[in-house]
Amino acid sequence: MTASLERAAAPSWVWPWLLTVISLAMISVSAAYLGGELQTSERWLTFWSFQPADIIAAFGDPLTHSSLMVLGGLFSALLLHVDWVHLLGNLAYFWAFGVSVEKAVGHWRFAFLFFLLGGAANLYAALQLHEIRNLPVIGASGGVSAIIGVYLGLFPRRRMGLWLPLGLYLQFARVPAILVIGSWFTLQLLYSVFGPASHGVAWSAHLAGFALGVAAAMLLRIAPGTIRLAYRDD
Repeated sequence: MTASLERAAAPSWVWPWLLTVISLAMISVSAAYLGGELQTSERWLTFWSFQPADIIAAFGDPLTHSSLMVLGGLFSALLLHVDWVHLLGNLAYFWAFGVSVEKAVGHWRFAFLFFLLGGAANLYAALQLHEIRNLPVIGASGGVSAIIGVYLGLFPRRRMGLWLPLGLYLQFARVPAILVIGSWFTLQLLYSVFGPASHGVAWSAHLAGFALGVAAAMLLRIAPGTIRLAYRDD
């Protein structure tokens, strides 16, 4: 009787459809850039990206249609990537951590976290890079980093299944998520300190997004009814 009640209480599988929609949007926007002619691609880059100096200037102007369009670049930039390696890397992390986060917090809250925290991470990057002019900043890394931070805050003791190379063979192992995230975070920190700001990558946005994601998870933990308890790792 108890076992049947536990099975009834367990949540059924729900497809992470907003994770899917956002991923398809990233692929579509990036493919249009990568497959376009030079002049078309440059216009596409200008439309979806943001330039740090423009963001700072927009905050100094009264709220107009023009300034709102500039600030909107903080969010639209999350969908564009300038090469397939950058895109596929972000998608791999997005899916590795995003499925559990969307199931735990719900579809619309997941999208809200990705875009709001990703945009805030991009704003932090703009403040860091505001003296560099004519530098288009793009990429989903700020939003993906935020989702990784939310995952760590919600599931600090969860293990992740990974295929690890052992000689000529691959061995499946369950590794504590905190070790996977810790190695990722260390790389982001090293790149932020030693890696130059480049076309398409703002490393400071990665760290800001991650910190914002952890903070958001802490707030979700204390807010009643915001997390599906069956998915939360207490």
